[in-house]
Amino acid sequence: MVKKKAKNNAKKEEKPVEKPKESLLEQPQAPQIPAEMKEKLDKIKEKIEKFKTEILKKFDKYILGVALFPPNKEDKKKKDDINVFVLVDDADSTKMSKEELSTKLGAIIESIAKEIDPHLKPQTMVVTELKESCFDGKYEVLEMIAKSGIVYDKGILGALKVSEVHKTMAISKFEKYVIGYVAAGSLFRGDANPNDIDVYIVIDDTDVKKMSRAELKDKLRAIIAGMGFEAGKITGVDAHFHVQTYILTDFWDSIRDANPVIFTFLRDGVPLYDRGVFMPWKLLLQMGKIKPSPEAIDMNMDIGEKLLQRVKAKLLSVVGEDLYYAALNPSQAALMLYGIPPPTPKETVKLLDDIFVKKEKLLEKKYVDTLEKVRAAYKAIEHGKMKEISGKEIDGLVTDVEAYLKRIRRLFTQIEKKAEVKNMEDLYDTVMAVTRDAIMMVTDKKVTDVEKGFKDHLIDEGKLPEKLYKILKSVLKAKKDFEEKKLAKQEVEKVSKEARMYIKVLIEFIQRSRGIELERAKIRFKYGDTFGEVILLDKVAFLTPDLEKREEIQKATLDKDGGLGKVEKSNMEDMEKHMVDAKIPEKVFIKEKIFESLKKLFGKDIHVLISY
Repeated sequence: MVKKKAKNNAKKEEKPVEKPKESLLEQPQAPQIPAEMKEKLDKIKEKIEKFKTEILKKFDKYILGVALFPPNKEDKKKKDDINVFVLVDDADSTKMSKEELSTKLGAIIESIAKEIDPHLKPQTMVVTELKESCFDGKYEVLEMIAKSGIVYDKGILGALKVSEVHKTMAISKFEKYVIGYVAAGSLFRGDANPNDIDVYIVIDDTDVKKMSRAELKDKLRAIIAGMGFEAGKITGVDAHFHVQTYILTDFWDSIRDANPVIFTFLRDGVPLYDRGVFMPWKLLLQMGKIKPSPEAIDMNMDIGEKLLQRVKAKLLSVVGEDLYYAALNPSQAALMLYGIPPPTPKETVKLLDDIFVKKEKLLEKKYVDTLEKVRAAYKAIEHGKMKEISGKEIDGLVTDVEAYLKRIRRLFTQIEKKAEVKNMEDLYDTVMAVTRDAIMMVTDKKVTDVEKGFKDHLIDEGKLPEKLYKILKSVLKAKKDFEEKKLAKQEVEKVSKEARMYIKVLIEFIQRSRGIELERAKIRFKYGDTFGEVILLDKVAFLTPDLEKREEIQKATLDKDGGLGKVEKSNMEDMEKHMVDAKIPEKVFIKEKIFESLKKLFGKDIHVLISY
């Protein structure tokens, strides 16, 4: 008994063995079309292609599209028929009436089909017939086009196919609230573009209570636009829907106010679906029963006047804003390139004349006159003196400003070239000046050949590195090449960079050397608890009574006996200027006259601390 129970429990605990999952390669494939069916479809395709080719040879100008309709399953006698739809353009038919065009073309197209295959059954329809069927509320052909396979299309069949799918989706979503789905008149023209479809949907909002009409319109537009994208995916037509969604109350207001867009919509639109609202309005408009109200007429008249005033204001703004600044800003840029800080608009005209016409002679006076003329027009508009301007006057100003800007661009090139010459000259002069000063720091001999003197007294003596001599030589060569117009812009930049480094090193060398010399000219002294200093140059002396504060600097001339003459106030800038230019004596002695002068200034208890 126990064994039996255990056996039963064991059975309960057993888990069914799971079958291994099929790999992706082993997944069941879509059913293959039987060979017999595939052969039949290939033959139909071949016949359709031949039929399309033949009718296009004869009627390419008129044929807008060819589509294969689904087979007729209800009539067994017609189960083998190949139903083909041919849409014909009758927009510019002049030799025959629309009815004759449909009948005659239909007969010829039918005979071509019979020669290819007796089962080939073409249905020929002109665009006018298709529109009339829509006006009569007969949408069977549209439904067939939605289900068809398009063989040839100039645009209209693809547009109708995706529109029919979109319409069905909208009606399914909003049911009784869709009272009209209307295609713009352009959809039924021969040049219709399936990628750009204009449709209008009118939604009944008379019983909406849960949300505002503004909110309703926003939601409807978002949903219906999304459906347009989905319809394109379903049909394979890359369609961009321009969906105008109207609610009934707004639509009625637009009719009453004679809105031109709505009147065009009623006059040219073709209903792809209508619940008995659109066509009555369309017919009432044709009968002259829908007329603008007096208020609407007055409003449209007022709009005309206002728009005309706006056009005039825009023409003035072209001169008062666009043309003026189009000329002014490049003019200011040219002055800034020259080195002038950004000038005011008023200053710009005068500076342009003073600098580029009179001083540099780079610009002709007539271009300054152009800027002045544009500025005068701008000021006249700004101050209300100019109320209107004609298109002819604007054309003249535009032509002048175009010529002005072209000349200013050339002026930029002239300024840059002139600046290059000046920069090279300034660079050369600065290099030569600091080189001479550096040589003078180490020798009293007169040097005529700067390059040789630099090498002999500074490089060969080991006071400066060899690479500075190479830079000096490259600057001298660059100056010569630049004058002969052999130096490229990139080479100018390279030499300028090296020269700036050269100048910096030499100035530091001069300052260090000068600093050593200046130390020899300094005498420091103490009076009481205060420390002072006097610097004796060749003809003048500078005194700092308090070295700790350095708030006061005094200057005195040196008399023949070496004493201090009249003492007067000075400053740091004056002292530095004298230090640069003055000759510093090799040795400084504290002569009796200097000591006596210091005693008079600072007291008898003065003591000299340091003397070089």
